[in-house]
Amino acid sequence: MKILILFVLALVFSLCPAWVEAQKRRPVPTVKGKTASAQKHREIGGTAIVIDETLSVLRMKPSLFAESVQRMRRGRKVRILGAAEADGVKFYRVSAPPNNTGWVQSDALFGKFRTGDEERLARLVQASDGFDQIELAVNFLEIYPDSQFHPSILLLFGDLLEETCVKLSKDAGSRLNRREMAASAAPLHSYYLNFVSIDRYRKLGILFLFNSPSRTFHYDGASWKEIVKKYPASAEAVEAQKRLDSLRMKMENTPAK
Repeated sequence: MKILILFVLALVFSLCPAWVEAQKRRPVPTVKGKTASAQKHREIGGTAIVIDETLSVLRMKPSLFAESVQRMRRGRKVRILGAAEADGVKFYRVSAPPNNTGWVQSDALFGKFRTGDEERLARLVQASDGFDQIELAVNFLEIYPDSQFHPSILLLFGDLLEETCVKLSKDAGSRLNRREMAASAAPLHSYYLNFVSIDRYRKLGILFLFNSPSRTFHYDGASWKEIVKKYPASAEAVEAQKRLDSLRMKMENTPAK
């Protein structure tokens, strides 16, 4: 019996080194999913839109001191190819159709690929002014159609355009030649609706109405109508309806001057 026990113990000890070595050689199981690097730069491969033209310089290298390729205009779509940090900022290597590639400061770009961009762009819309503010609002509405800020941006957008109409009406009244218009057989409203200053708004898909008796432009109210239709229970819908009612009165009841 003792001999049998000793034999078993000897067999166990002889197998231990081989078992330990086999455990060392066994591959460590890998965790499926993104690597740490991919998680850090998960925006790579995504599409972004140039928003901040002040920061939108496309450069040869990821540095604020690097040679510039071009300054990209707002609204340009780019594809993110890589990321790097230098000079205290983050850069994206991007492909900018039709044939440019380079590095741009990440803060110039916005998209759904990055957490926080939605709120960041909403703040930028609020902080801007003039035509830039209108253009930024258009960009926001296109990039984030399901945003929680969508109703408020739509309301602001309509208000900005109706305010813009006051300036457009004044400019058209002073710049259009009344004697030429009177001598021409063309309708009065066609001169105003062809006024050169509304071209850039038309490129953004914005339409203006024209009241012939008062010779004034008015926003067609598309954003207010969208609020009433899509967000009928919102506080913005109440305000939007007020603006639509006011617009109808302006177009129907304005006396000739």
